[in-house]
Formats: sequence, C-alpha cells, structure tokens
Amino acid sequence: MQRRRGDPGTRLPAFLLLSTASAVGLSGAPPAAAQVQAEADRELPTITVVAPTPLPGLDVPKDQVPANVQSATGTDIDRTHALDLSSFLARRINGVTVNEIQGNPFQVDINYRGFTASPLLGTPQGLSVYLDGVRLNQPFGDVVSWDLIPTTVIDSVVLMPGSNPLFGLNTLGGALSVRTKDGFTSPGTSVQMLGGSYGRVAAEFETGGSREDGVNWYVAANRFHEDGWRTASPSDLRQLFAKVGKRARDTELSLTAAYADNDLTGNGLQEQHALQRDWSSVYTVPDQTNNRSIFLNLAGSHDINDRLRFTGNAYWRDIKASTLNGDVNDDSLGESLYQPNVAERAALSRAGFTGFPTSGETQANTPFPRWRCIANVLTNNEPNEKCNGLYNRTRTEQHNYGLAGQFAALMDTAGIGHQLVFGAAYDASRVGFDQSAQFGFINPDRSITPLLGPGAFADGTQNSENAFDARVGLSSRSSTWSLYASDIIEISQATHLTLSGRYNHTSVDNFDWVTPGPAPGSLTGDHTFSHFNPAIGLTFAASEALTLYAGANQGSRAPTAIELGCSDPATPCKLPNSFAGDPSLKQVVTTTFEAGMRGKWERSLSWNLGVFRSDNKDDLLFVSDDPSGFGYFKNFGKTRRQGIEAGLVAQPARGWTVGANLALLDATFRSSEVIDGSGNSSNSSAAAGAPGTEGTITIRPGDRIPLLPRRVLKLEANWEANAQWRFDLDMVASSGANVRGNENGLHMPDGIYYTGDGRTGGYAVFNLGADYRPKKGLKFFAQINNLFDRKYTTGGQLGANAFGPAGAFVARPFPANANGDFPLVRATFLAPGAPRTAWIGVRYSFGT
Repeated sequence: MQRRRGDPGTRLPAFLLLSTASAVGLSGAPPAAAQVQAEADRELPTITVVAPTPLPGLDVPKDQVPANVQSATGTDIDRTHALDLSSFLARRINGVTVNEIQGNPFQVDINYRGFTASPLLGTPQGLSVYLDGVRLNQPFGDVVSWDLIPTTVIDSVVLMPGSNPLFGLNTLGGALSVRTKDGFTSPGTSVQMLGGSYGRVAAEFETGGSREDGVNWYVAANRFHEDGWRTASPSDLRQLFAKVGKRARDTELSLTAAYADNDLTGNGLQEQHALQRDWSSVYTVPDQTNNRSIFLNLAGSHDINDRLRFTGNAYWRDIKASTLNGDVNDDSLGESLYQPNVAERAALSRAGFTGFPTSGETQANTPFPRWRCIANVLTNNEPNEKCNGLYNRTRTEQHNYGLAGQFAALMDTAGIGHQLVFGAAYDASRVGFDQSAQFGFINPDRSITPLLGPGAFADGTQNSENAFDARVGLSSRSSTWSLYASDIIEISQATHLTLSGRYNHTSVDNFDWVTPGPAPGSLTGDHTFSHFNPAIGLTFAASEALTLYAGANQGSRAPTAIELGCSDPATPCKLPNSFAGDPSLKQVVTTTFEAGMRGKWERSLSWNLGVFRSDNKDDLLFVSDDPSGFGYFKNFGKTRRQGIEAGLVAQPARGWTVGANLALLDATFRSSEVIDGSGNSSNSSAAAGAPGTEGTITIRPGDRIPLLPRRVLKLEANWEANAQWRFDLDMVASSGANVRGNENGLHMPDGIYYTGDGRTGGYAVFNLGADYRPKKGLKFFAQINNLFDRKYTTGGQLGANAFGPAGAFVARPFPANANGDFPLVRATFLAPGAPRTAWIGVRYSFGT
C-alpha cells in the first residue's frame, strides 16, 4: 500500500518512523527557518510499505524486502471495476494466471509462478491467503473460496513472492495478504448499483466513521446476481461485513464480523468440438455449490514503548459447503444400454410405470435409455452399468479457530540497527465430510434425473461384481502451532540483511464412520508433520533509481485430510469427492532462490526486473489409474518452477499512466513417473494396437506441468482527461499450455479414437472501462470485458466423451479397433472464457 507520511490514516510505530527518517528528509537537529519553509513548499516523497508477516504491526519500506513484492489498494481495485479479488489479480498483477476449470467467475484457480490457490478439492495448493492476519486456506484441502472475500471491504492487498516461511503452511510460491477497511481509512457512506449482460445486477453499500475518542466503525453489504453466460449457470452472492474498533494513544482494538451465503453454478469443462458448435454449451447439469460462512476476528495492538509493539488476534470461522453435481456415470460407458428385456419390463409394470418399449431387447440403442436404468434401480441389478447418470452430493462442515501474537521491536547493537519480530500462532479445526451418489439417467438437455429404489444409491450393495461404494463419511481434526522470528539488519543506510525462520508442527487425525479402522480401505488414521523453514535475503539501495536484491527461502505444506485419505494405490479414489485408505505421505518442501533489481527515474517511471527458481521436493501428484478418473495421491519426487518477471510503470504526460508486465515461466517435472494416459494418443494401449482403451504414459524429466502458460504479457493505459472523465484500457495476453492428461506433451489426435488438440491456445483479451464524475460524490461507470469478443480457453483435460457428434449419449462408440473392441472416444475438454460482457453502474458517496 502507498500512503504519505502525515496521512491520518497511517499509524506507524515510532521505531519505523525513525528507521525511515532519512527517506523523508528528517534529521536529528532542528532545521533552520528557511529549510523548514523549503520542506513545506515541496511535496514529500511517497514511501511504499509492506507487511513482512501475516499479522499487521510492522510495515517496512518495500525497498528493504529482498523479493519482487507487488501491492495494490482498494482504490486500484475499484478503478478496474473488478467483480472480485481473483479477477483483479488476473488482470493487473504480474505473473498471475487463471484456470477457469469450474466455469464460474468466483471459483477460478489462481496461479502465481506455477503455484495454485484453488476452491476445488484435490487441487495441490501452493499459495497462502490471509485476511487481517487470519489464514483463509480452509483446513479441509487447503482450498481458498474467493467468493467469501468481499471486494468492497479491501483496503490493500500485498503479494509476497517466493517461499517466505513467515507466512506459514502452503507458502510455496507466494503469500497473498489482504487488509480490510475501517472507520479511519474509509469514512463516509457510499451506495452503488450496477446492471449488465447476462442478467447481471448488483447492489453495494458501505459506511464508516470515527469519533474523537477513537471509536470507529465500518459496515458493508453486497448483493449480486447473474444468470451467467453459459447454459443453466446462475450465481448469487450475499455478503455482510462489519468492523468496530477503539483507538487510544498506545492501544488499538477491533472486532470484525463477516457473513456470506453464496449459491454458485460452475458447469465446468466442455468437449472441444461441442464448444465449437455452441460456445455457451455445457457437458452436464446441474453443478451447484453453496458456501455459507461466518467469520469473527478480534485483533489488537499495543505500543509498549517507542521501540516495542505487540500485535495479536483470535478468530473463529464456521464454513458450511454443499455441492450437487449431475455427472455422466463412467461405469455405463461401453455397456449395453438397449431396450428393457422381459424381466426388466416386468419390474417396470410392477412399479406402476407405463409407456416403456414392449418390443423386447434390441441392439438399436435409444438415445437416452431411461427405462432400462429405472428397471435396474428397482431390481438393484447392475444399475451402475445401466444408468448413464449420477447425482453426486457432498456436504462439508468446517469449524476453524486460532490465535496468534507477535512482538516487533527496534534495537541497536554496536551501531547496527535491527527490526525484530518474534511470533507464535495456533490454528485448529474440526471437519465433517460426507458424500453420496444416486443413480439416474441423462435427459436430452444434459440434465440428470435421479431415481429412487433399492439400487438407487451407489453404496456397494447392488448385485454386480463391478459394484462400487461412493459413500464417504469422514471426521477430521487438525491443528498447527508455529513459532517464527525475523530480523531486518541495517548494515548501512542503503544495505539491509533479512534473516527469518518458522517452525510448524501439524497433526491430522481422520476417523472414517463408514468403514471404521483399522480395516482395509478405511480412512481412519493419525498423522504428524513438523518442519523448520529458514530464509535469508539482502537488499542494496544504490540510489533512488536502483535497488538490488537477492534471497533464498524455504516453505512447506503438510498433506491435507483429503490427500491423506486418498493415497493408497490398492484402493484408488475419485476426486474431488472420494477417498480410500491412506499410506502416509510426506510434506512438500519448496526452496526458492530469487534475485533482481528495481528503481525509479525522476518519479515518473518505476521498473523492476527479476529472476526466480523454486524447486519442490516430494511434490504431491494425483496419479490416475483408471479411465473414469480413479487414482490416488503420491509423493512425486521433484518439480521445478523458474522464470523471469519484468515490470514498468510510467507517466509520459499529464493525466496519463501506462504500464507493462511480462512473466516468463518454465514449469517442469524433474522426476519420472508412470500415470494413467487413457485419453492420450501416445499411451501404452494405443502403441499395442488398442487405441481408445486404458493405457499409461510416462512423465519424463523436463516435461512441462500442465495448465501453466510459458508467457504472459499484461498492458494497461489509464487516462484522466479532466476532473470528470477517466478511461482505463488493459490487455492480458497468454500463450497456450498442455491440458491435464497430456503431461508428456505427445498427444496427437487421430480424429477417430482421440479428438482435440490436448492444448489450450494462446489468446489476447482487452478490457475497457470509463468513469464519469459530474459532481462531487457522484460517479457513473461502464465496463466492457473481452472487448473484441475473443473466444479463448484457460485450462482443460483429456477424458472419455459420452456424447456423439449430434449431442446424443453414445453407449458404444464405433468403429472397433484392431482387437475388435468398441473403445470409448477420448476427447479434449476445455474451460471456455467468458465472451464480451458489459455492465454500467452508478455510485454515490457522501460524508467522506
């Protein structure tokens, strides 16, 4: 964040004011009167400060941080008219890319330097996210629900790159730290309304203020709805936020409460050729997620003296999430789905059904074989093979709580200055998770009709050797306690050495209430992980125009309950909602080296250039061993992310600001591994003359990690024509990437058994915004995203396609292969980007 010295919204400890005095022209001796007048006549320089720890309490000048730190304010986010934090990061922060695997604007995967923060269970999480010092990575899967972070309330956001150990678990590629508004930083009242494409409407309200005795308050609310640009894809957000605080001379307290109740539809990936026919089409429906969250955080700080400050917080978070997904039943693919036979017709008649075919079993498949599915559910006779649809439901309840405290101090030893931090944190959680699957059939509109009957639920009781049990019932308790310390040593006014480290101890206890352990396939198990992660860095400010930095740091993450419960090759599971027995996994440990330079020129131009390398040891990989997606987690060996980041911001003329950010990323596997490759044309079965059936591929050292583009360029231009008009244009250009299933990069479609490219294509998307302020406090705005209506994709995977070219369900695709088998067609599924989307709005503020 950026604030000017003397701004009433800035409350820095005395030791920080002393340590940065030279930067603003302060001295120990009283200045002459002429000098005082000269200082008053000129504008003081801007000091950009960032927090080097999750808890606030110590902000250090950015030039003293040995990394390419990026920061933004709430005003920056507001100027882009971004719907949520993830959208702003994707458009404006260097090195950040998105995978829209879920197909919902509030449920994207955020990637930075090849590491991910995702709302999807089963995604390896490599970024930590904090809100006012509270870790937002949820204990079950370390997922991050972006829809639970209200954009309106963000005061500042800082992206700390690398494996900074001070930010704790999951900080493998970086940490995102968000601070919220209060009555001092955001006084006044604002009301905003907007409406636009695809039924998008939203209303926001915020108000804040303070009294002379230090009492302050801030309240915000947001209501959002859209029908969505894809078929059957509405979303609703309901968010409330409130903060009340008291500030005295040396002490500050605040209590934050937040509530969210969101209904999101994410229709996921679609087969590549189906997208070419209809960009808004979906594979199956419904795919719904409901997130409900209550958050409380009590935070405080106390300046013990001019050189010592204590900061702490205690929080409680309750999250209830449920999903309802209509999916293709992979077990029915390739099975006989002909008209009902004599026994099945009798079962239908006994149950009172009429209108079913009475001509007997025939090889003329019906497009949607509902009658045979119903008959087999009624008789509990192989419904897993005869029903082509599944209704998958999950429910997760998480209770997360903890506390943290830290001391920040300024010390001098032998003429060398030290900015010290000592802290401790404790986080605990209780989680309950259950899953069920209900058989049904696919309708012509791709919706799923679930059925009731003896064999309706996939609980392993049907009379079939292929029976499977999709039930999951898991309770998990986890806790992590940590100790951390940091010392920024002022070797000279221009040179600062940073030493830091953190020790984490994590325990995860799982209990399976479907198959209590110890027993084969049980999820029950107790696990303990601990690790100390160090860091060292050096900065040298040669002048205002040039600062050099270099550093090395280490971070780690412990396997989550979902990974520990899905790690047995003997009993593989299907993600994201199933588990199996659990051999113990190792922690992922990441070591990052980073170096670069940055600077300013005549205050009209700032720039940065840096390089980095992050090596993962014992990285976690989901190894699929079944064409329907069953598999298990295992420690993979080594992976590497390395690259270059460059940025430039300039003010070439009055009212103009232009910027450019370039990120080059080389993300590769560094160890060999054999994984499922049934969707890949280079798999072992295809090589043996049986294309389209099960097979494996081999990952080789040097193969690229999928879904991570090698080149990303972001450009922006802002023009404030006058006090009333402001225009904003930005562009995001990205190269393509391999999809999941094409880890070896050798997939070549033949158009018969394998279709689709196995890659996403490169793209460039432009966004245009405008603000008009006819008078103080009133603003009209307009935003057009994807200005030129570019069709682009951001992710994908290889898999079996259940639908033919005409869109009908195909049980046994033709032709037969050389072995006489009727294999499934393997296709490329892609995550489509949103088409041109426009909205307009009005905002009225008063009392600011």
